[in-house]
Amino acid sequence: MNLSRKLLGQHLFEKLMKMTFYGQFVAGEDQEAIKPLIQRNRAFGVGSVLDYSVEEDLTPEEAERKEMDSCTSASEKETGGATQREKQYLAHRGFGDRRDRVISARTYFYADETKCDQHMEAFLRCIEASGGSSEDSFSAIKLTALGRPQFLMQFSEVLMKWRKFFHQMAAEQGKAGLAVMETRLEVKKLQETLANLGIATKAESQHWFTGEDLGVSGTVDLLDWNSLIDSRTKLSKLLLIPNMKTGQLEPLLSHFTEEEDLQMKRMLQRMDVLATRALELGVRLMVDAEQTYFQPAISRLTLEMQRKFNMEKAVIFNTFQCYLKEAYDNVTMDVELSRREGWHFGAKLVRGAYMEQEHARAAQIGYEDPLNPTYEETNEMYQRCLDYVLEEIKYSQKVKVMVASHNEDTVKFTIRRMAELGIHPSENKVYFGQLLGMCDQITFPLGQAGYPVYKYVPYGPVNEVLPYLSRRALENRGFMKRAKRERELLWNEFKRRLITGSLFCNPSH
Repeated sequence: MNLSRKLLGQHLFEKLMKMTFYGQFVAGEDQEAIKPLIQRNRAFGVGSVLDYSVEEDLTPEEAERKEMDSCTSASEKETGGATQREKQYLAHRGFGDRRDRVISARTYFYADETKCDQHMEAFLRCIEASGGSSEDSFSAIKLTALGRPQFLMQFSEVLMKWRKFFHQMAAEQGKAGLAVMETRLEVKKLQETLANLGIATKAESQHWFTGEDLGVSGTVDLLDWNSLIDSRTKLSKLLLIPNMKTGQLEPLLSHFTEEEDLQMKRMLQRMDVLATRALELGVRLMVDAEQTYFQPAISRLTLEMQRKFNMEKAVIFNTFQCYLKEAYDNVTMDVELSRREGWHFGAKLVRGAYMEQEHARAAQIGYEDPLNPTYEETNEMYQRCLDYVLEEIKYSQKVKVMVASHNEDTVKFTIRRMAELGIHPSENKVYFGQLLGMCDQITFPLGQAGYPVYKYVPYGPVNEVLPYLSRRALENRGFMKRAKRERELLWNEFKRRLITGSLFCNPSH
């Protein structure tokens, strides 16, 4: 708490202890304590996404030390480096404090397995509070709170290298430049390539592509290819990558300790416990997106949860960051997989919370920037992904999306497209989401108009939530200086109520 006090200044710190964003926040891990806020918002047609927002009050040096230790494997510590690894998927000291240049996203640093269990228990209480306070609630989780981030980085690198390998083979078959879901490899040619490289004999690869109906059409697409990677296997077998130069499947690291393998399994077990409880209580679980060097693994593990828990309804929602160059490919692949396998697709679309940090990291470390170069291109990507999902919703009963945006133009675009496609708000297939204390001029009119809309509500013991809230308060202080639009709307509404004699609003819900 001392760091939060220094960051905010004594006056703002004391004010935050009594209230938070615009006097709306009620912190606590007691269902009764959080109910008044949830019920008040519900009276105006606004639901809640309970967001466990506890952060350790670490100095930048402490955060950096924890990150470097938890993102480096035992074998890398022994050898003093990882020369064969991709730079993007290695921890770098200059970016060890993941809070740097990030305001609106809470951040977890790995301490030990006991701390991860404590986070799981806190997420469980959050899920139970969501289920006990409202019938249509969400709860949000972050996977970096549930395990050692080393594995998320390693698994992300494996997924990226297998995807790159697929596209290299596609280029060899003259399929370069096609849209991701239009790229299909001919199985016979693929088997020849794998045999020539020494990666697998024709007999071995034949077994790959006959299991689970893979390759029955004579071709393999990226979804078929991805399904060859089983996230439930032993870690040491999971982290194998193809080496085009040597023609061998090689381990990403020289060796893994038994404890490292157990730590990966525990992360998966914690995810399973949370998803099971959410399903039991009828709470939808939002898995938040994180940095790009973690995100491929986070998305893949979330996908595995969706395949298991979304058979009857959308319980697990994945988050898609539209500032990524590959955002559209990611959305279309997951939608297509849900079609093929018959489960319910649930998504949250965001622009992305790590833009400044990601641009700086790519430039400084020296790898291709995974983000769209401009904000305008990110807006275009957001609308493209959103329009694709809305089109899917028109024809499917198994697709739901949350439009998580503070952008008025994005909200207006969504409402217009819903009307054009005949998607009525009462169908509860399209949700809107904003952070508590921000853009109320968007949230509450949507709720009053009958659109499903939600506020992200920080949840947790006040003292432990303060490190996160202090950064959010600084953001909101700057935000208020620029909020000319909101002030104008508030003033116009105040004058309208004075003229009509309806100064106090009676919510219609």
